[in-house]
Amino acid sequence: MEDDRISYHESVRHAYRRIKEDGMTNIWDRYEAQGLGDSPDKRCPFCQAGARCDLCSNGPCRADAAKDKRGVCGITADGMAMRMMALRNVMGTSTYHYHTEQTVKTLRATAEGKTPFEIKEPGKLRDFAGRLGVDTSGSDADVALRFCDFVEADFNRKADEPSLIVEALATPERKETWKKLDIFPGGVYGEMLRVTASCLTNVDGYYQSLALKAMRMGIAMAYQSQIVNEYGMDILYGLPRPHPMRVDLGVLDPDYVNALPNGHEPFLGFAMVQQARKPEWQEKAKAAGAKGLRVIANIETGQEMIQRWEMDDVFYGFTGNWITQEAVLATGCVDLFACDMNCSMPIDPSYAGRYKFKLIPVSDLVAFEGVTDRLDYVPQEAEAQAAQLLQMAVANFKERRATVEPITGLRCGDAVVGFSTESILEALGGTLDPLLDAIKSGAIKGIAGLVSCTTLRDSGQDVHSVAVAKELIARDILILSMGCGNGAMQVAGLCMPQAAEMAGAGLRGVCEKLGVPPVLSYGTCTDTGRIADLLAAVSGALGGVPIPDLPVVAAAPEYMEQKATMDAVFALALGLYTYVNPVPTVTGGPKLVQLLTEDCADVTGGVMRLETDAAQAADGMLAHIEAKRDKLGL
Repeated sequence: MEDDRISYHESVRHAYRRIKEDGMTNIWDRYEAQGLGDSPDKRCPFCQAGARCDLCSNGPCRADAAKDKRGVCGITADGMAMRMMALRNVMGTSTYHYHTEQTVKTLRATAEGKTPFEIKEPGKLRDFAGRLGVDTSGSDADVALRFCDFVEADFNRKADEPSLIVEALATPERKETWKKLDIFPGGVYGEMLRVTASCLTNVDGYYQSLALKAMRMGIAMAYQSQIVNEYGMDILYGLPRPHPMRVDLGVLDPDYVNALPNGHEPFLGFAMVQQARKPEWQEKAKAAGAKGLRVIANIETGQEMIQRWEMDDVFYGFTGNWITQEAVLATGCVDLFACDMNCSMPIDPSYAGRYKFKLIPVSDLVAFEGVTDRLDYVPQEAEAQAAQLLQMAVANFKERRATVEPITGLRCGDAVVGFSTESILEALGGTLDPLLDAIKSGAIKGIAGLVSCTTLRDSGQDVHSVAVAKELIARDILILSMGCGNGAMQVAGLCMPQAAEMAGAGLRGVCEKLGVPPVLSYGTCTDTGRIADLLAAVSGALGGVPIPDLPVVAAAPEYMEQKATMDAVFALALGLYTYVNPVPTVTGGPKLVQLLTEDCADVTGGVMRLETDAAQAADGMLAHIEAKRDKLGL
């Protein structure tokens, strides 16, 4: 594969060359090997179209809508494709919600005084609890415990018991629409049960019914899992506020002990930073022959951390998103890779053996073949567990430094991170009016919520995401960036104020006046719910304008996994124009494609758009925004 098919980032391409020299299996070569013929992107046509099923012993079955060729049970290609999408949505929802359950457990244990953490944002706690109707009298700990009781009860409502969280947070217009369509959800567990049971062979094979059930589950996920999770993180670790951060693989210095928390849950990552900032840990590292001990942020766990805590010489910087993983490990600079519940790769043990780092699962979800040591996170034991992990890192340093030749001279860049609804309001003087005025005047045409992963499908890592982002800001569209795609923006330099030079004249002027980048680093994939809450605030500030009528779009230029498909389905339920790339595995179902890309606009107001060309994708989003501006008289 050519350089631009490897990655947008030169640091990753450099590490790839090292990986090849070392004869290591790697994601790029494995991806290429999956292709058919001379194309790394070509796959089985039935699988690629979503018209293939192996759920029962009569299969695998293939379907062809043009010939009315159905599965053995009689399911159509449309039903087959939507059923598989619904099952992917269940996996995405369950993974999001596992994270949320851990956050609520950690908040409860913290309120009981049993963790090394504290309630850093009592104002956010009381404000959010009050919005949900929770009693806010008494101490912060009292409020936190009542809040935990309330959300856990809501999670466990049956599917036919309407969610109080959704009732409290969603806009009146969206609630009315969802109730009319019978997609106003109950508890997230009940909704997952309902969708999963519907996907059994010979239960529900109707693509429209399955699509509505998936949307209903997506609404529960966004408000119960994502919003509760991220606001819980805010309460525990602080509101994201803008600050500088070092980024890219150059943050790894081989002469330091480098401990990398990896995945999506930052609990032990934060605990390690608290420990590593103590002088005694720095002395232990120096006694082992290192210059010191650093905790390096990585993937989405790293995003959670860098959004909230400022860098120093201990919490040093951020590497990149998930496709960067093998490149990170192959630098020869890693001493500890602590893997929580998502985005740690099955190949990691091979890299641990070759590049001499300690590989430790820290979630009961994660397991590696051949790795027996583990330290599953327990909130009440977080301080001791963090100390154990740091000791493993320090003990690893001598062997790693003596036996592995590190890669040096890799780029270390800069980004401004830490934008949230609250920090955006603070930057605007406490009100949305300046932002709304900029949109009304046309200086900012609209807003794109870039909620994306990173994938090798059709282009190199982050290549398409960066191209789409540049096209959007050139058209005066402000970007709020989340997920692994956010790591792409940060490392590519688009989250620096200087990137305003690439923006259109209107957006550039706003950025220069406020001193902000044209791409605002807004968080992780779990911040999709935070966007929904921000749009509700914008809707209210404009006098109740329905969310589908706002000049906003959702963009997933490089979606990859099951959580991303759930985000897209929720965006459709929310009523958003949703740009998705690469083309999802649903094209074998023409009626399903029509539902997602056309008919949905008349159902929820949302619509999915598919486009592989970055400029044309941006043109489509701008056209939608301009149409909404015309409808609002802007």
